[in-house]
Amino acid sequence: MNKKNIWIINQYGSLLSTGIGRHRYLSRELADLGYKVSLISSRWSHVSKDKELVMSAPELEEFENFKFLRLPTINYKNAHDKKRILNWFYFAFKLLGIGHKLNEKPDVIIYSSPSLIGYLSAYQLAKKYNAKLFFEVRDIWPLSIIQIGGYSPKNPFIRFLQWIEDFAYRKSDKVISVLPHAVEHMVERGMIHDKFIWIPNGIHPTELENAEPLNKSVVSALPKDKFIVGYTGTFGLANNLSSFIEAAKILKEETEITFVLVGDGKEKSNLVKMAKNLKNVVFVDPIQNIQVQTMLKEFDACYISAKDLPLYKFGLSANKLAQYMYAAKPIIHLIHPKNCECGISVKADNPKLIAEAIMQLKALNPDERLKMGKTGYEYVVKNLNYITLTKKLAKLL
Repeated sequence: MNKKNIWIINQYGSLLSTGIGRHRYLSRELADLGYKVSLISSRWSHVSKDKELVMSAPELEEFENFKFLRLPTINYKNAHDKKRILNWFYFAFKLLGIGHKLNEKPDVIIYSSPSLIGYLSAYQLAKKYNAKLFFEVRDIWPLSIIQIGGYSPKNPFIRFLQWIEDFAYRKSDKVISVLPHAVEHMVERGMIHDKFIWIPNGIHPTELENAEPLNKSVVSALPKDKFIVGYTGTFGLANNLSSFIEAAKILKEETEITFVLVGDGKEKSNLVKMAKNLKNVVFVDPIQNIQVQTMLKEFDACYISAKDLPLYKFGLSANKLAQYMYAAKPIIHLIHPKNCECGISVKADNPKLIAEAIMQLKALNPDERLKMGKTGYEYVVKNLNYITLTKKLAKLL
């Protein structure tokens, strides 16, 4: 039987060397199952790790048995640059011509958010080629930028995005989300319940097992003989790292404990100011994705947070959470209070509770912390492996 031809469109899609890898993994595993796969992205975006590398790469290349197409778009400085919005429209325009670049017709088009503008082009492409159209929701927009960014639902552009979201739920053949309870929101917006399928973010064990060593400068920046509570990732408003720094202030007399923050983002300068006189806080510049597991081995506990918003009742599927679990480290998890067998879950925006959770983990002996971490490791290997997750997607195809 001839397998279907699949187009996966994610404006922020990338290879591992230049950014996040969800759609690279899905594309590779679908190709291994016999599907013809093309992954389409913008040549550059604010999540790109190496601008020089992506700008010099070919527009179309064969990679791991799938095609990777980079569409030229408008450059912009960061996630908050107004040119990012222009980039959404330009990317949507460029999408309309990808059939000529790929020289093929799709059977299924998967369009991935959060950028919603390009969905309208994906819809036109699906009509043109008589293809099935799947809509993948990673961040719920515009709800996310209303609650996190403070935009008014009455803003004309927000209303336009809301119309696209509702349109996508009605017109898509299937709706995929990384958020387990997003179906509640989608049904409220007009989606038929049976369209929904949950496919969370995950990990690819082969690559995590072969993590690269840290640069010597990074190793020298890490504290020695300390109980390290660490965070890796973006320093943005949504990540709510100010509570982490406030917890460090509470525990500043606990000289055996150090807070390590690895990454970059718009909020970094504010966080550095908050921690100015704290000797127990260390900032480390961003590292490559392939080095993250090596960094996590240096931690005694991992930290993940978000703002305490109604938005998160639909669930969370952060890439870093799966990476933390694979590292077999106990996790301090701050969204809503819940059972957390691989760590301790406390309410967000409460530095006192964060500090107490850190002290609780430190009080455990290493074997107890390892047992807690192994619970997360076993779960992520069994349930959040991209080989397993891709087979779930393949059933839809």
